[in-house]
Amino acid sequence: MQRRSAARLGPLLLLLPLAWGAGPEPPRAGGELQVSSRLAGQAARVALHYLNYRQGSPSALRALGQVRKATVKTIPGIGHKYYLQFTTEDYKSSQNVGTCLATVFYLKRKPRPAVNINCTYTKDQKQTREDDYNFYKKLRQQTKPITGNDIPDSYGHIESALEPAWALAVAGSSYLMWEKSTENLSYFMAQVKNVKQWITKDDSIDFDYLVMLHEIPTQEMISCHLRVIWTPGHPLKVKYFCLSENQRSESGEGSGTESGSTNGIFNEEEANF
Repeated sequence: MQRRSAARLGPLLLLLPLAWGAGPEPPRAGGELQVSSRLAGQAARVALHYLNYRQGSPSALRALGQVRKATVKTIPGIGHKYYLQFTTEDYKSSQNVGTCLATVFYLKRKPRPAVNINCTYTKDQKQTREDDYNFYKKLRQQTKPITGNDIPDSYGHIESALEPAWALAVAGSSYLMWEKSTENLSYFMAQVKNVKQWITKDDSIDFDYLVMLHEIPTQEMISCHLRVIWTPGHPLKVKYFCLSENQRSESGEGSGTESGSTNGIFNEEEANF
């Protein structure tokens, strides 16, 4: 789990993929999945990557709690569609912040999963907006740009001065993890290797990152340059360039307006959840 919680972060990042196992787990032709299965958890995290990116709010970041129900439907020649119900936790405090219903549609001929997600909120939305504004105001009042390396450090700790940079890295990397995910590959942001804040003349907050993604189940570490531009109440803008250990390169950008929905395509009754 890529939460910023200090001491336990590093060990969990290393142990979690091993607990999942390295081998592929082919989906069933259709029907219910075990909630503890790698595919169920992987699909739920893809949905949360999409949600965290589209919300564009460092104060509303969610992590996966528990998968409560998961089914998969095979659509011949098209792909696999997962129906999920799961709880979520606040990224910062780990407190329960609501339940989500989501579909994640892995299309054979589409580069990224199509996601449709609806969540309940236990956190007051007005308070979230105020937290975002205070977060923004603090960054705008910086007289010296934020810079840092190795976030978190080898002990899993994050300096308080670097927490804003980490939060926006999580939100921004959620876009590229959503875009890169497939039915057999998923990603965690393991570390921000370095970060630099750009002082802008407009109202935006602008960060350059070098982040390390952990690819599951290959165990490969992928280096990605990430540019994140954020203004409260506006879509998150992201550009990235990634280079894998075998020198395979990939780039892309998101404007915060991409649709992850499959509305109108094999639209399903809610009872399928």
